[in-house]
Amino acid sequence: MEIRSLDLGAYADFDAHERVVECRDGASGLHALIAIHNTNLGPALGGCRMWPYADREEAVRDVLRLSRGMTYKSALARLALGGGKAVIIGNPHQDKSREMFLAMGKFIDALGGEYITAEDSGTSVPDMQVIRERTAHAAGISAVSEHGGDPSPTTAFGTFIGLRKAVDFHLGRRDLAGVRVAVQGVGNVGYHLARQLVEAGAEVHVADIHAGNVDRAVDDLGVTAVPVDQVHALDVDVFSPCAMGGAINDQTLPGLRAKVVAGAANNQLASAGHGDELHRRGILYVPDYAVNAGGIIDIYYQHCGGNYDDVRQHVESTADTLLEVFRRAREENRSTCRVADELAEERFSRPNSSPAPSLSEAG
Repeated sequence: MEIRSLDLGAYADFDAHERVVECRDGASGLHALIAIHNTNLGPALGGCRMWPYADREEAVRDVLRLSRGMTYKSALARLALGGGKAVIIGNPHQDKSREMFLAMGKFIDALGGEYITAEDSGTSVPDMQVIRERTAHAAGISAVSEHGGDPSPTTAFGTFIGLRKAVDFHLGRRDLAGVRVAVQGVGNVGYHLARQLVEAGAEVHVADIHAGNVDRAVDDLGVTAVPVDQVHALDVDVFSPCAMGGAINDQTLPGLRAKVVAGAANNQLASAGHGDELHRRGILYVPDYAVNAGGIIDIYYQHCGGNYDDVRQHVESTADTLLEVFRRAREENRSTCRVADELAEERFSRPNSSPAPSLSEAG
């Protein structure tokens, strides 16, 4: 196994990361990266993503963006955590092996607790259990979660709470009955979000690059399927990106007809400038790392102790933070993404500013 640190000064997405390391293990086929963005509030916690990146450079850019987002997400959610992320380069449907995740556990352990992993796109609770055989620095496996360690239902719940708050604030609708929502991506999180929306009386349209995910949502929930290349442009009240990042970009933004963008995907804006343009067009963007923090909150309590009532109450409290972001953006006539970034930076720039118990305190 070869582990080396990267010099990332030349990367556009480099954002004062504390450490980025790369691992190659010929025996297991593992090629992975771990990025630690900021640990002012606590150890870096973030999921382990497995994805068939086009090349190494794409993987590096992704782990940089994702780890930065975790710092902001944990700070805004008032968790005693820093931000980090891991990515494994490979197809999760074809390339997984027990040996690969044992090697990943050894890689994580070599960082001495600076980074704590959990499941993410392309990985699962069983994968984390294998990693845990080689390191104590893996979460999302047991205990507090009412979903067997899987944080995705809690991520969906938090997104649902935030979406509902945005609809109330921006559209003046106190409930979701009759609200039209287009959900892009109905994997683990998107499916649970669509279910909650249907239960709340919303009119839900879904799209996904995987036909099986769409079929499941249509059969189970009675939602309407739409083509992937049209979902962003539907005449709906809310566009909800729940797939990969960059859903709001130069190609999709001109066709956007929704008045609210609120989804569970990370890094929904291709750039902060797209957030500014949403604001200029009168579209309320719910900052992704603020609305999708339910999963990291769930993982946090799994790791440090508590019960699911604690998790649920903490997730519900994120609506108060969102309301603060919405109001400040309106009062200052600025985009919500700029306001949310500033609020998060205020919190993680001051060590020990989080009221949540630290992982070390919780034992």
